[in-house]
Amino acid sequence: MTGRAYRAELLSVAHDPRDAGPEAVRHEPDGLLVIEDGIVIARGAYADLAPRYPGVPIETLPGLVVPGFIDAHVHYPQTDRIASHGEQLLDWLEKHIFPAEKAFVDKAHADAVAAFFLDELLRNGTTSALVFPTVHEQSVDALFEAALSRRMRIVSGKVLMDLGPEGLNDTLPSGRAESEALIRRWKGRGRLGYAVTPRFALASSDEQLADAGALLAEHPEVLMHTHLSENLHEIAAVAGRFPDSADYLDVYDRFGLVTPRSVFAHGVHLSERACMRLHDSGAGVAVCPSSNLFLGSSHFNFGQADRCSLRLGLGTDIGAGTSFSMLRTSGLAYQAALAREDRLDPFRALYLATAGSAALLHIEDRVGGLELGQEADFAVLDCAATPLLARRTHEADLATRLFALQILGDDRAIARTYVMGECAWKRTP
Repeated sequence: MTGRAYRAELLSVAHDPRDAGPEAVRHEPDGLLVIEDGIVIARGAYADLAPRYPGVPIETLPGLVVPGFIDAHVHYPQTDRIASHGEQLLDWLEKHIFPAEKAFVDKAHADAVAAFFLDELLRNGTTSALVFPTVHEQSVDALFEAALSRRMRIVSGKVLMDLGPEGLNDTLPSGRAESEALIRRWKGRGRLGYAVTPRFALASSDEQLADAGALLAEHPEVLMHTHLSENLHEIAAVAGRFPDSADYLDVYDRFGLVTPRSVFAHGVHLSERACMRLHDSGAGVAVCPSSNLFLGSSHFNFGQADRCSLRLGLGTDIGAGTSFSMLRTSGLAYQAALAREDRLDPFRALYLATAGSAALLHIEDRVGGLELGQEADFAVLDCAATPLLARRTHEADLATRLFALQILGDDRAIARTYVMGECAWKRTP
């Protein structure tokens, strides 16, 4: 046979330990990953598997191999506004973000930012993502073109916001027409997926929100991606505009936007009713601890989410988020949970950053677990990437090493990133 194999310490968490228990963790201290045409065809202990593939070249990878990280909520046009000072969400959008996003009317600018953004994901071990572009059709084209050339699994869709500021708004007809055109243009190409993307409830008219629901219903293969209950000032503004709705989620529900294919970013301040409705609908939440802290929005309530058995993933939410690193984001998720006296196990944090986000994006059959038949996207983690990490992890058990990587690690801990079994990024000495 043709193919390649990698010998390394392998770790993945394909199922939520909240539900599956310790058996969710799969670990081969001396493992072998066999890949053909970018797909995992065998995985197990090196001693058991190596004799079965005598003709396959084997490369030894120094480090801990985990599935490629999957960022469940991130804004590529906000890359150049990361670390913008001084405001909570609504004022931050007006002061820093909307002016920056207007520049994406220029395709060349969008191309340049998309290329940098995707390379930054790969440098941080992230191989798949659900990405907000801008209201401009060409911002989606730029992202998808760059992702196609890198063979990354990216889901995105034109932002809908007919109530946006001048230079950053569409209309009901143009929003529908451009969305339909993008779905036709990119459907079935590479590893790309589409998401109907109303920015948030305040950015669209009732008519556009209803049309977004209709568009979602007409295209059963696409996702719906938006924001929910992120910041108290935002929630108050939504309640003022929609006084007849039971809560923020109910606004989306009335327009047909709460479905099993719906991904809601944040969900920091959920009512019990909304939490149960999310569970009953099959929709899920992308938890974004870095941006929630940076914008003063509070901490996600893992205890409430677990009582409701919510589907969860993890997102960096660049540029309100302050790091592209899903390792760093996992560590912040632990701290956010502990602030509410909940404990996030390091293996569950890895699940949220990989297979959990994959399930949220409905791509769990393709990526997230390094299981047989899945695409061979993975990152090689270096437990000795910094002197402090090396000292903390020396002779430590697996859980301690993983937790140290999440708390002390960042892009420096990524030794290599592989996409479809091929090295897409390698740290230089």
